[in-house]
Amino acid sequence: MDTDTDSGTTVDVLVVGAGPTGLALGIDLARRGVDALIVERADGLFPGSRGKGIQPRTMEVFDDLGVLDAIRAAGGDYPVGMIWQDGRRVGEHVMFDPAGATEDSPYSAPWMVPQWRTQEILFARLEEAGGRVAFGREVVGVAQDEAGVTVEFASGAPVRARYAVAADGGRSAVRRALGIPMTGETVDPSPMLVADVRITGLDRDNWHVFPPREDTGGFLAICPLAGTEDFQLTAQFPEGTTVDLSPDGVRRTVAERSHLPAEAVTEVRWASDFRPRTALADRFRAGRVFLAGDAAHVHSPAGGQGLNTSVQDAYNLGWKLGAVLGGDAPESLLDTYEEERLPVAADMLGLSTRVHRGEVRRGEATRQLGLGYRGSSLAVETRADLPEKALRAGDRAPDGTVAGVRLFDLFRGAHWTLLAVGTADGPPSLPGVRTARIAPYDRYGSGLFLVRPDGYVGWAGTGARDLSRYTDRVGLTAGRER
Repeated sequence: MDTDTDSGTTVDVLVVGAGPTGLALGIDLARRGVDALIVERADGLFPGSRGKGIQPRTMEVFDDLGVLDAIRAAGGDYPVGMIWQDGRRVGEHVMFDPAGATEDSPYSAPWMVPQWRTQEILFARLEEAGGRVAFGREVVGVAQDEAGVTVEFASGAPVRARYAVAADGGRSAVRRALGIPMTGETVDPSPMLVADVRITGLDRDNWHVFPPREDTGGFLAICPLAGTEDFQLTAQFPEGTTVDLSPDGVRRTVAERSHLPAEAVTEVRWASDFRPRTALADRFRAGRVFLAGDAAHVHSPAGGQGLNTSVQDAYNLGWKLGAVLGGDAPESLLDTYEEERLPVAADMLGLSTRVHRGEVRRGEATRQLGLGYRGSSLAVETRADLPEKALRAGDRAPDGTVAGVRLFDLFRGAHWTLLAVGTADGPPSLPGVRTARIAPYDRYGSGLFLVRPDGYVGWAGTGARDLSRYTDRVGLTAGRER
């Protein structure tokens, strides 16, 4: 439990930022019994729809974190795009390459949930798990030593933590305090307006797209936000334009670029502007402080990769912090966070940029199901002469139902899982590990598969002879099943 002293609060982990990244990390830490506090500069949760697309891999993460049912109830499928010209519908535009659900990948397409609603769901789950958020806490200083991190705020007492995580966005105060630079580029110099509006005169069955005209200098798109009465409006402006974020400015944009009158916009609920850019922090760790989410990587919104990559940062870091803080794993395990996540973030930044520029479509890559950690030091493959498409250490562990047993049901929770697939002997018993023996399954082949708490195969082999060296490294020798 945290302690309060004259000099402030002491916790195991301080998470700065109550966006999707910080909230997801808070949930994962809370279910592991880690004493964590989330602090947020604002007085409440983010109010806008900004990151509205939940990719299939993130749906799997949300399944494990216990929020999938609420996410599904709150959202819906993406609508088909409808192109307008001179007040007439002139054709449909399919935004995503089609993909059907399969036994090993039960979630096949992006699911639309406004970011404000996703955060409400995560916040409710965090509180249910015993986690907490302190709002109105603006970071003004960060200092660390060999034993921990001290964070100072504009008001209120400082917080002392064994580790801290910067999840405070692209303008991260923590990253700046640490002096970690970001390397990036402007993806598109044209400023963008994004707003949540109530509007009349458009159906909710289509994503309405109004291509640019010579007199407007940019497109207008109006997308119904699933599970709400709102629409998300996005508009592009010529380079150098100062975007008018006022309700009248938003209404004027709609009237100038569509067949709708200004008064069709009955309410502007939130509005913001941005310049599409990409940026990657040079490091994801400085001593006892970790960068996650937009504090570590800033994406163009095209392709819906930013929020999803950020949630998966949290999912990668949570179990590692839990293992080290619990005394089960050596501190060196935390080095693998940057090792694994920085290359993934770099790849996703490149993908977002290519989607923005129209070089690739939203499809298999943007669903993030193929991401993995084969090159990681935590991916240990002991089998030889594997077929080209064989499941290997470092790959995402697929779902499937074998003899009535669903694999995602086995994996769900804060534990590791050891699968014996098509072997004569059952899996060896390991502390902190859920074990199961299943019949041959073509997505796994045969052998022993040690699945990490974040759903990736950590170790694979034909027998348990070389397994102990791996389990010592990741903290399973002294662990316990949760």
